[in-house]
Amino acid sequence: MNEASTIRFLTAGLFICIFTNLITNSMTKPIQGFSKLTKEEKIDRIVSNYTHDAEYAKIILKRYWNDDKALQKLHDEFIENTISNYYLPLGIAPNFLINNKLYAIPMAIEESSVVAAASKAAKFWLERGGFKTTVLGTEKIGQVHFMFSGDLNKLKTFFDFVKPKLRSEASDITRNMHKRGGGISKIELRDKTTELDNYYQLHCTFETLDAMGANFINSCLEQFAKTFKQEAQTFSDFSESEKNIEIVMSILSNYVPNCLVRAEVSCPVDELTDADTNATEFAKKMIQAIAIAKAEPHRAVTHNKGIMNGVDAVILATGNDFRAVEAGVHAYAAKDGKYTSLTDASIEDGIFKFWIEIPLALGTVGGLTSLHPLVKLALEILQKPSAQELMQIVAVAGLAQNFAAVRSLITTGIQEGHMKMHLLNILNQLGATEKEKTTLTNHFKKNTATHSSVVEAFENLRSK
Repeated sequence: MNEASTIRFLTAGLFICIFTNLITNSMTKPIQGFSKLTKEEKIDRIVSNYTHDAEYAKIILKRYWNDDKALQKLHDEFIENTISNYYLPLGIAPNFLINNKLYAIPMAIEESSVVAAASKAAKFWLERGGFKTTVLGTEKIGQVHFMFSGDLNKLKTFFDFVKPKLRSEASDITRNMHKRGGGISKIELRDKTTELDNYYQLHCTFETLDAMGANFINSCLEQFAKTFKQEAQTFSDFSESEKNIEIVMSILSNYVPNCLVRAEVSCPVDELTDADTNATEFAKKMIQAIAIAKAEPHRAVTHNKGIMNGVDAVILATGNDFRAVEAGVHAYAAKDGKYTSLTDASIEDGIFKFWIEIPLALGTVGGLTSLHPLVKLALEILQKPSAQELMQIVAVAGLAQNFAAVRSLITTGIQEGHMKMHLLNILNQLGATEKEKTTLTNHFKKNTATHSSVVEAFENLRSK
């Protein structure tokens, strides 16, 4: 195995080793004041206590530092206790025609075949009119959760009284957002006592325009909670015990079923001609595959995971919060009481249609969008989209990924394409030279690639 291959192969193992040992040793070797150490001191402390070869661990960690000190300092300040950078490949899936506008979509992801599959789907639909998208809503949600054990009618009267003050006393927070056309949309009192004794909430909706809006929403909610509690203490209709409303927490929700976008493709069934089966059979099997994902949660989870391969890759590339989106999307997939497919398909009057409706709370200003150089570049490649435009692009990436995955499943099977894309990873693990990679890549263009078959072919080649 050559040096470059060795480093690539062992880097992941190093981080696994560090964090495994952190878990197993943390009870016997606590680190006091770790956050106050310099970066070099943090590294020394970690590698000396939690790795088998401290010098080699240092080499790996520092190899991933950026030579540009200002850029490295920027990365160091994104999070706490940084010791290095953890890179993901940034790829491009070209030829996406969305509402008659052509895009090349940046995707940050480590999984083999995702970018290739998205690109293949984009090219397929480019020749059939492209993708059509519609933003169905942009409503964001936040809640003040509180406990109240008094008279509900009094609480309703108090809410009507205090509601204007909630808005007015948050005006310093909302002023700039309001000037741009956003702000607080609605504040409602919700009785949740059937789910939990004495539990109520202020259910609030917001319009945050091109910002994802988490900080804005949370700031508003905390001000609502402060005003709500203070005003309750002087509300004349309340008894002394009722005045002591207990605010539990104030926080936005990542479940945003009304921040929704639809993406779709369609064409006459007989234009599905470059599939590996005849067009009519292909269209029917697509319908059947989607129906199975609608009916069977075990299949639906993997089906939706494939959608999120495309969604998350674009979200990461554009500096958005993929964890928030994942949580909200999967909650939406179960909104009717059963976890099910996010995509749908139909054949009507000889027209095949394939579509997705997906909740996406995204931003193109604030956060990493103005700090991370690659995020800024990714947004520039996307022609500096608004938040609504980015919602549409991301939904299309998810739909394209799902089309490609289901298409493979009902024709050649998922492994043929995936393993050919995974081939280079296996060859790198084996330490193949560039010449050996070329020889074996050509070999597996005509042969089935599995891990064992690649190892066998590599060993045979080496033995010659």
